[in-house]
Amino acid sequence: MKADIRVCSAWRERHDRPVYTLSSDCPECGADAENSAPAPFDPEDPYGEYRRSLKRRNR
Repeated sequence: MKADIRVCSAWRERHDRPVYTLSSDCPECGADAENSAPAPFDPEDPYGEYRRSLKRRNR
């Protein structure tokens, strides 16, 4: 999953608040920008298959 909005990876050390951008690096300090939101699920969830099948069954 890839989001368009990114945040400076070094904002805690270099900035007072998070610096958001659409490019791959920070416009203020030049550090790499990373995805600003975590994934909505864990791809290695051991019980994910069971939850999805239960959800399909209850529709």
